[in-house]
Formats: sequence, C-alpha cells, structure tokens
Amino acid sequence: MPNEIIRHPRLSSDAVRLLQWQLSLPDGADQPLSETARQAGIKKTAFIRAKRQLIDEGFLHEWRRQGLAGRWRTTQLISNVPLTPEEALAVRDGGGAAPPTAVGPAVGQPTPRAVGRSQKKTEENTSHPPHPLAERGAQALTAVTRGERRLRLSGRDVRALAPLAAEWLTRGATLADLREALTSGLPDTVHSPAGITRDRLTRKMPDPAPEPGPRPQPLRACTGGCGRMIRPVADETACRDCRTDGAAAAALDVSGAVTATERGMAAVRAALLARP
Repeated sequence: MPNEIIRHPRLSSDAVRLLQWQLSLPDGADQPLSETARQAGIKKTAFIRAKRQLIDEGFLHEWRRQGLAGRWRTTQLISNVPLTPEEALAVRDGGGAAPPTAVGPAVGQPTPRAVGRSQKKTEENTSHPPHPLAERGAQALTAVTRGERRLRLSGRDVRALAPLAAEWLTRGATLADLREALTSGLPDTVHSPAGITRDRLTRKMPDPAPEPGPRPQPLRACTGGCGRMIRPVADETACRDCRTDGAAAAALDVSGAVTATERGMAAVRAALLARP
C-alpha cells in the first residue's frame, strides 16, 4: 500500500479503507467492490461517494459489456497507482503491465505488491525499487504535476523523467522552482505532456550549485599573550599584532648581535696591530 494512498488529499477515509480492503484480498479473489463495502461496514451512500472518488483519481476503472446471451457484465479493475484509461485497458486485456508506483514507499516500507487487481486477472509489480535519488525526483515530479491537468503524466513518463527532476534537486532547486518552470505559461492545450515536461526540465535546468569552500578553522587563543581569540587562516598561532611585535623584537635582537660582533672584531684587529 503506497503512502500516496494513505495520505491522499482527496480520498475520504471510506475510499482509502475500500481500496486497502480490496487490494488485500488473496490472489484469485473474484469479489465485486460492493461486497467489499458490505464486509467493511461502509453504508450505501458512503460507498457510492467513495467509489466515485476512486474512479475520479484513477484507482478504479469499470467496463460494462454485453455478453452473447444478452446479459450485461461489469468488470472492475482496482490498482494501487492511478492509471489512465489506456493503461487500465492494457492491464485488463493483458496487453502490458501497468507502470509501477510513481512515488515509491518511504524508506523501510515494503514495496507495493499488486499494481492492478481485476475479476479476470491480477498484475504483479515485478520492477525493482527505484534508486533513492530517482525516487526523490519522481516524488517531486508527481507533486508538481498532480494538480495540473495539462501535465498529466503516466507512471512510465514519471519514471523516464525522474532523473531530470532529481538533477534539479541536486542543484539546489525547490518544489516551487520546479512548479514555476513546468507550469508557468503553458498553452491552453498540451498535446504531449511528457514532451513539454522533458523540454522544460532540460532547457531550464539551473546551473550546478557552487562547490562549498573550505570550512573555517575553529577559534583559538592567541599565543602572543595579548588575550585575544583568533581564527587561523593557515597554521599561525598568534594574532597579526603579536606576530608584528615579535618580528620587530627579533629584528632588534639580530641587529644587537651584529653590532656586538662588529665591536668584537674591531677589538681583535686593534690588538693585532698593537703587537711589536
């Protein structure tokens, strides 16, 4: 059960309970949704409202077909991810597996098991869990495009575009940045939601974040005796004033030593000259 269902902002508690109950049925179960509602204690009015919500959000698809004997039969498909009508038909007719969950489960949660469940067959989600970075990109992409009908993406589209969205995140972009880039100035009719999304993700890609500079060294007490706190730039241990004073004192010491040496050498020369 993906967290997207549990936290869905537009599904009532009855709709979530109905969906959870139906998806928890064992493989091979052939139970209509109305029977599940009865077992779950959901009243008729609440069931009708919950069923409509599941249809509107793409978790439930129904088809009514007339058989050879003239009797009508309803086929219901329940999925743990929103499906477009085309994707639902592919699951129903066995023409292809439904896309895996666009927004993956939280870390530590089990991978969703069933993607679709119908009276005819059950489709299994055999895909591997996405890479964490790609998963973050898929989550961001789904969050940004969910409320924009013109950018309705299939699960396959989200998987394909997730690495581009993830690159935006690694470059410091926020969800607001993504939403602005993808939804601002859209034409009234979008013929290829995936195409225009890919174009904008690529063309408006922000510049890479600058490399972080070296971390500053911690403060330490000046060893020159002034009592100040300094933040060394390299390997210095004293503040600039103490280093300057120390250099001046060292220079005086050196000049004094040179003067004493010169006086000593002059005395030696005078003594040598005084000898008979």
